[in-house]
Amino acid sequence: MLEVGILGSQQITVSEDKLASVWKSGTLDVFATPAMIALMEQTCANSVQMHLDAGFSTVGISVNIVHTRATPKGMTVHVNSTLTEIDRKRLVFHVEAFDEKGKIGEGTHERFIIDTEKFMEKVMS
Repeated sequence: MLEVGILGSQQITVSEDKLASVWKSGTLDVFATPAMIALMEQTCANSVQMHLDAGFSTVGISVNIVHTRATPKGMTVHVNSTLTEIDRKRLVFHVEAFDEKGKIGEGTHERFIIDTEKFMEKVMS
């Protein structure tokens, strides 16, 4: 059952495929903002998936994120998410990202609960 307060957590090591120079979101070999946002979205999605009925999932619909500090290749990044609001099928999360030196980003992310089969039928039509 979905309830406000559900927590999520995930960590990665910043590898070559997570760099701004690879994502083309910049030219430097630092953790890419889109990679951080993807990790935040994944953390939120994973945190609620087990609370959904079979055949249901969530899709991201909004991000409002700031990336406040650069993280070098090889450093660990940890993301925490908290489900802060449930409005029917719309879920709102507060997310924060940290590296080994402190906070590197935070913001909000919204997801929408979908019936996977119906959603894909609509996408394909």
